[in-house]
Amino acid sequence: MEIDLADLGFWRRPLKERHEAFARLRQLDRPVFFEEKRVPLLRSGKGFYALVRHADVVEASRNAKVFSSEPGVTSPEPPGWVKHVFGESMVNMDDPRHARLRRIVSRAFSPKMLAGLQGGIDAACARIVDDVTASGPGDFVGQVAAKLPIHVICDMMGVPDDVRARVHKHVDISTAYSGVRPSLAQTVRMAAQNTLALLALQRLVIDLGKERARQPRGDLVSALVTANVDGERLTDRELGSFFTLLLVAGNETARNTMAHGIKLLTDNPEQRRLLTEDFDARIGGAIEEMVRHVSPIMQFRRTVTQDHDLRGLHLKAGDKVVLFYGSANRDESVFPDPDRFDITRDTKPHVGFGGPGPHFCLGANLARQEIRTMFRELFTRLPEIRSVGEPELLVSNFDNSVRSQAFTF
Repeated sequence: MEIDLADLGFWRRPLKERHEAFARLRQLDRPVFFEEKRVPLLRSGKGFYALVRHADVVEASRNAKVFSSEPGVTSPEPPGWVKHVFGESMVNMDDPRHARLRRIVSRAFSPKMLAGLQGGIDAACARIVDDVTASGPGDFVGQVAAKLPIHVICDMMGVPDDVRARVHKHVDISTAYSGVRPSLAQTVRMAAQNTLALLALQRLVIDLGKERARQPRGDLVSALVTANVDGERLTDRELGSFFTLLLVAGNETARNTMAHGIKLLTDNPEQRRLLTEDFDARIGGAIEEMVRHVSPIMQFRRTVTQDHDLRGLHLKAGDKVVLFYGSANRDESVFPDPDRFDITRDTKPHVGFGGPGPHFCLGANLARQEIRTMFRELFTRLPEIRSVGEPELLVSNFDNSVRSQAFTF
């Protein structure tokens, strides 16, 4: 099998073929370089080394001084004009700028704050299952998985109910852009739609932030735009960038894991039985195994800042590497029989929330909380719930997204 991770055609291949390709790459002595085609205004065409082993991904994640998140972590690398339009997201920053922003927004994910969200998450899950029971089964993504994360994030931020449908629409447009397009014309069209959607999301929360600066409430936007005891707050541009990051990244992680998770539990009835026999004891391990197996975000990019040797490969300043989380999470040296779904597996070293280091996912515990609560509600009230047939997947080299998944109960 010819393997070209930079060719979007590779990501149209069946999942089994892609897993086999990454398994072959993991057996090689050193990371492989892949050329990228240059597309004016959209893609730099510099090429990258693929980090596919768990150890390599962990090393690059921990060593942010050598493996920089600047100028961008997505593949293809965003062109320079993007930051002038949207501002800079903290995922595309290194310390000290990254540390400052993370210090401010991390307060939203403290154990106390997350505990305070539980009542709202319980209520949201109950309403979602009420709606499913009333309307009947159809698409698990649209009726369940896609609803909860955006609802929770909007609750956190204090987004009014009457604009949440627009938020959902803009997020769907933004995540669709990460899919593979068959032509340059479609790429340009979707890039324009993505730009307008992200700008609309930023404008919405910036306007909300100005209102909260005048009349603060108990929501996260009020906390982020009001100077705290340390004198730190987010600027308008920083608030807008954080909101879009929270919506896109926070939504996709929980949504993708739940959508893939119902399929995994249906296809592995013995694992489902183990989970439902003692839900509270086993749901933690089940979530970690789902995230490992799914790898909701499949890759991030880094730029090498200085000469560095990695497993026999001499990297030079300016070289690009891509961290393939989905491959690292199936590394045979860390996860025996990695394609097997096993909720009793010790999955602590997985990199489904990113590798260890300064950019580890801030919202990991919130995603776990959402998934745990949603599956508890589903299995309590709809104990026979299961997927039907195969999911429709987004063809993407970045986002392991389920577009739709039929289900019944």
